[in-house]
Amino acid sequence: MKPFILAGLLIMTSVSASFADFIDVKASGTVAETADKLAAAVENAGATVFARVPHSKGAMSVDMELQDAELVIFGNPKLGTPALQQDIRAGLFVPLRVLVHDVDGQTMLTYEMVDAMFDGLNIAEDAAFRGAMTGALEKLTGAAAE
Repeated sequence: MKPFILAGLLIMTSVSASFADFIDVKASGTVAETADKLAAAVENAGATVFARVPHSKGAMSVDMELQDAELVIFGNPKLGTPALQQDIRAGLFVPLRVLVHDVDGQTMLTYEMVDAMFDGLNIAEDAAFRGAMTGALEKLTGAAAE
């Protein structure tokens, strides 16, 4: 019985620790308005919006309910390519992603911390693109939150 309890505690610890790897930013507009602001901020910064995934619309298409949520996928090859050159598995995390969603009437922008994304990959901890990606996520979500 003790091994099962220990395994359960380890799983709970890893799950709760992973929540700390995400940044939540409160936004003033609706999900749609905030996703539009994020896309505009990305393009104004010279990056590219590769896709917008309307999760809630997908749920509606199969007669299911889901809180309002849209994933915005974006990036700049000048930042992403060096990460891929160090470890091609970085392609699982770049381009960058921000989830714009509703939490009890409050629009939130949520993204994974760059260091957490690259944890376990063969990417130098002092790689300049890490700081640039972190700064870009902070700046872009901040602009979208206004």
